[in-house]
Amino acid sequence: MKPTLMACAAALLVLAAAPAANAKGCIKGAVVGGVAGHYAGHHGVLGAAAGCLYGRHHAREQDRQRQQQGQVNGQGKL
Repeated sequence: MKPTLMACAAALLVLAAAPAANAKGCIKGAVVGGVAGHYAGHHGVLGAAAGCLYGRHHAREQDRQRQQQGQVNGQGKL
């Protein structure tokens, strides 16, 4: 019981010390990828990881397009 408690405490310390991640798009992609991976051969973890990567990529592309659209319209931030 004691090793389990120590492992949980260590995990909490690592998570608390880690900087906040910018996970825009990752959560939705991970959920969709995890479900798809689970039904496509019980590979939910691999599907979640791939979905997270795709979600991050898609969110970055959308942000980039919004920034370019704002600059074209003369509404770019200074």
